Amino acid sequence: MENLQTHTNQYLLLLLLLFLSSIQFISPAFNPPDNHLITCGSDSITNIDGRDFSPDSNTNSVLLSAPSKISITDPNPSPDSSPLYHTARIFTGNSSYEFNIKSNGTHLVRLHFFPFPSQRFNLSAAVFGVSALGFSLLKDFKVPNKTQVIREYIIKVDSGKIVISFAPSGNSPPSSSFAFVNAIEVFSAPTDLIADDAQFVIPSGMENFNGLINQVLETVHRINVGGFIIVPLNDTLWRTWIPDDEFLFSRSAAKRVIFGGRIKYQMGGASREIAPDNVYSTAQEMNIGNLTVIPNFNITWIFPVSTGFRHLVRLHFCDIVSRALNELFFDIYINGGLVYKDFDLSSRTILSLASPYYTDLITDADDSGVIRVSIGPSDLSSTSRRNAILNGVEIMKMNGELGPISETKSKKNIGVVIGTVVGGFGFVCVLVVVILLVLRKRKGMKPKPKSDPKSNNTGGWSPMGGYGGSSYSALTERTNASPGANLNLGLRISFSDVQSATNNFSENLLIGSGGFGNVYKGVLKDGTKVAVKRGMPGSRQGLSEFLTEITVLSKIRHRHLVSLIGYCEEQSEMILVYEFMENGSLRSHLYGSNLPCLSWKQRLEICIGSARGLHYLHTGSSQPIIHRDVKPANILLDEKLMAKVADFGLSRAVACLDQSHVSTNVKGSFGYLDPEYFRRQHLTDKSDVYSFGVVLLEVLCARPAIDISLPREQVNLAEWAMWYQKKGMLGEIIDPKLMGNINLTSLRKFGETVEKCLAEYGVDRPAMGDVLWNLEYALQLQETEIHREPYEDSTTSASDSSLPIVTRAPLGSTRIESDSPAVKSDGSSDTTPSGVFSQLITSEGR
Repeated sequence: MENLQTHTNQYLLLLLLLFLSSIQFISPAFNPPDNHLITCGSDSITNIDGRDFSPDSNTNSVLLSAPSKISITDPNPSPDSSPLYHTARIFTGNSSYEFNIKSNGTHLVRLHFFPFPSQRFNLSAAVFGVSALGFSLLKDFKVPNKTQVIREYIIKVDSGKIVISFAPSGNSPPSSSFAFVNAIEVFSAPTDLIADDAQFVIPSGMENFNGLINQVLETVHRINVGGFIIVPLNDTLWRTWIPDDEFLFSRSAAKRVIFGGRIKYQMGGASREIAPDNVYSTAQEMNIGNLTVIPNFNITWIFPVSTGFRHLVRLHFCDIVSRALNELFFDIYINGGLVYKDFDLSSRTILSLASPYYTDLITDADDSGVIRVSIGPSDLSSTSRRNAILNGVEIMKMNGELGPISETKSKKNIGVVIGTVVGGFGFVCVLVVVILLVLRKRKGMKPKPKSDPKSNNTGGWSPMGGYGGSSYSALTERTNASPGANLNLGLRISFSDVQSATNNFSENLLIGSGGFGNVYKGVLKDGTKVAVKRGMPGSRQGLSEFLTEITVLSKIRHRHLVSLIGYCEEQSEMILVYEFMENGSLRSHLYGSNLPCLSWKQRLEICIGSARGLHYLHTGSSQPIIHRDVKPANILLDEKLMAKVADFGLSRAVACLDQSHVSTNVKGSFGYLDPEYFRRQHLTDKSDVYSFGVVLLEVLCARPAIDISLPREQVNLAEWAMWYQKKGMLGEIIDPKLMGNINLTSLRKFGETVEKCLAEYGVDRPAMGDVLWNLEYALQLQETEIHREPYEDSTTSASDSSLPIVTRAPLGSTRIESDSPAVKSDGSSDTTPSGVFSQLITSEGR
C-alpha cells in the first residue's frame, strides 16, 4: 500500500511539472517607475520608438545647472539620422543634470553623443569627463567625427536622486575645452536585471562573488548570437543587440539556427527584460556537417575588452535544437578555462525545451585584451547528437563599487580595521620572535645579512628551490643542462647595484609598466643610462619571459634590436636591465600622447629599422628566432629616432625557416595575431610578418589596432584598412596630420606591401627581407617625388633616370655575405636608409 502511495505521489508531481512546463510565463510589459528621457539643446518633444524625449530645459523632474546654457542645432541633419542627434547641449565649465528618483534601486543610464558639424563648436575636438553619483564614468572622453556613440551604465541609486556631471578636460587646449551631450536616458531597471551574486572564474575553477548589485557596470558588448540586429523598438528595455558574425573565430565551425516556435518563459527564470524573444529564438550550433573541421571542436567567440578591469559575462541559452529532454550536454569555457562541464539545459529549466536560461560569470580579460567564450561537445552526449549552442552574450565592464557609506559607519569600519591590523600585526610579531628563538636554539642559526645573495629572503617572491631559490634554477630544470650553459653569467648585475641605479626603485623614476612588471629609468655606476624592468613581486607568471629574454638577448647583437645590459636574479627577484631608449615606444609617438608628429619620412625610416631587426632575427643565424609579439609598444626609439625591436619574452627559436611550422600554444597580442597561427597553432616567421603588417597600418593611420570605442566596422584596423586598400582608397584613412605630405607613389607601394603582409595564409605573405626592400623603395619614391598618373604601377619605373638604379638581391631565407667596409659586424650599415637599399648583410652569427 505504501509503495502504491509513493508511486501515486511521484506521478502527481510529474504531472504538475509537465503542466507548469506547458504554460508560458507571461509577464506584463515593463513600465519603469522612473523614466527620465531628455533631448539636450532642443526646445520641443521628440518621439523615438514610441517614447517621448522632453527638452532638457523644460522639465520639472530634471534640474540643469551650468555656468552658461548653450545649445546648438545641426544646420544640415541627415534625413536618416535620429532626431535625438540634431541638437546638443554645450558645457564650457563644470555642469550637471539632477534627476529626481521616485524608486531607489538599479537604474539604467544612457548617454548619447554625435559630433555633428557646427560653425561655432568643433564637437569632435571636445575632450571631457562625465561622472554620476561622484563616480567617474568617462575620463578624457572624445567622440570620433561623425560617429554616433551610446554609452550605457547600470547603477544602483539609494539617495533619491542621481546627478550626472560634465567637466571639460583640464589638459585640453581652449578650442577643445568644453563638453557636450545630445540626449540622456535615466530609467528604472527591473529588480531582477542584475542579481547580487555571480560565479567568479579563477584558474582552479569558480568561486562565489557577492556584491555585484553595488557595482557600476558599463555595457561593452550585447550580442544576438546566430541572429540579426535587434533595434530598441523590439526590446522591452530599448536595447540594441548586434549579430555575432564579426566576433566568431571560425565561422565554418558554427551553423545558425532559427526557431519558429513559442519561447516558453518560466516563473523564476529568464524574462523578456533579461533578453527578448528574438535572442532566444536564434542560436549558433556546432556545424557537424562541415567536413573541413575535426569531429570534436569548439565554437569560439573573441570579444575585445579593456585590460585592467573585471567583466561580467552573461551567457544566454535556450534549447531550440533538441528533439527531446536531456539530449543536449555541452561544455563551456571562458578564456580557455573550463567553467561548466556537461552543461544540461533540461535540468536548469522545468522539464521544458525552448525555455530561456542565463548564467552570470565574472572574469578578467587576458593579457591580449580579449575575453574568449567557447562551447564544445560533452562526453555525455551520444555520438549522433554531439552538439553545443549559444543564444546570446552580454559583456559589462565592472568600473568599481558604488554605494553611499555614512560617516559614522565609515569611522566605525576604519576603527575596526585599524584595531584588527594592529592586533594581528602584534600577534604575528610575537609568533615570529618565538619561532626564531626556537630555531636558533635548536640549530644555532645566525641571521644572514639582507644583502647576501644566498639569503632566503624572497623579497615578496615565492621560493623556487635550488640555487638559492632563483629563477636561474628553473631554467636548468627545464633544459637539463648546467646553469652556465643557459645564462650568460657575465651579464649578472647585483641587486644592490640595481637598487642604487634606480634610487631603490623610486616612483619618480617609473617610466612604464606592463604584464611583467614596472620599468624604471636608471643610471649604473659607470654612468650608463638603463631601463630596468622589474618582475612584479609576488607573481611567477613572468618566469618564462624572463628566461627567454636572457637566453635570446645574451646571444644576439644588432643595431636595430634593443641590447640587454644585464639581469639580476638574486633574492628571487627577476630584473632585466636594457639600454635606455630616450624617445620611448613608437606607440607613444603615434597616439595617446602629445608628442610631436612624426613626418612620413621619419615613419618610413622607423619601419625600415624595425624590419631590419626582424629580418636579422629570422635569418641572422642557423637558429632563426620568431618574435611573436610585434607591435608599436615593442618598437623603441633612441635619441635619433632610430628604431629597435624590444621585448623578446614570447620569442621562439626554430630549427630553420625551411621547417614548415612549429606547433605551439598561441601567444601574442590581440589585433596583431596571425589568423592562421591562431586557428592551427602553427607558428612560422610569416606570423611576425602579419603582425608587422598591422604595425605598418598603425604607422600610417595613427590609431590602435583595436579600438572598441569606434563603430563596429572600424574596430579592427586591419579589416577596416584593407577594405579601403582593395578599393584603392587607402589615402582616405591616413593620419590627418600626413594629408598632403605623402607622395602618392610612395603611399601606393606602402599599401601594396601592407596588403601582402596581411594575406590570410602565411604562404602568400612575403619574407621579412622582401618587406624591408619594399619599404626602402617606398622611401626612395617619397624622396624623389616622382609624379605618376593614378593608373601607373609604382614598381614599373624603377629605372627612371631620376631614381638610382638598384639591383635587387635575392631575398627570403637566403643569407647574403659581403666584405664591404660599409657593413658592420652587427648586420647594419653606416649608410642611411635614404642613401641606398639595404644589403641585408648578416656577416656574423649570434
